[in-house]
Amino acid sequence: MDNLVPKEELIAGKIYLIRNQKVMLDSDLAELYDVETKVLKRAVRRNIDRFPEDFMFELTSEEYNSLRSHFGTLKRGAHSKYPTMAFTEQGVAMLSGILRSQVAIQVNIQIMRVFVKMRKLITNYEELLQKIEALESNALEQNEQIINIYEIIKELIEPTYKNRKPIGYRINERREKYLAKHKRNN
Repeated sequence: MDNLVPKEELIAGKIYLIRNQKVMLDSDLAELYDVETKVLKRAVRRNIDRFPEDFMFELTSEEYNSLRSHFGTLKRGAHSKYPTMAFTEQGVAMLSGILRSQVAIQVNIQIMRVFVKMRKLITNYEELLQKIEALESNALEQNEQIINIYEIIKELIEPTYKNRKPIGYRINERREKYLAKHKRNN
């Protein structure tokens, strides 16, 4: 039974961000559940009341083409008859109630675990980002304080009388005036 359950990396690679929601496509889920895509879609349509818009939505052709061009792994024309269904985490959980095979149950459990791990990673990432921002803010404050200390030390080291007029006589000026005066008189 365990060899039928896909690895977390395989499942995580089949989770896309569409309309700001993490979703899995009907074809990927059908492959994981080991059923045909049309069987999965038929089961969903028979139980459509279980799948409100926040559980499952159909992709527009633009969204589907964007996914195809971005990832290049989606098969062209494989689902041309009906629009591709995208299932949120809640929609995937709801699928477990309508697909009752042992494989579907085990795969569904694994998918739920992957969604939970992804949520934890996002939470940890956000906490880490907040800590980094706090450190940056603290570093900026410390840099400003260091600059202020540097300015104070610089003022203490440099003489404060630098721009003051000297007190007393300038000998060179007097001597030049004296020599100039005597030169005229001679």
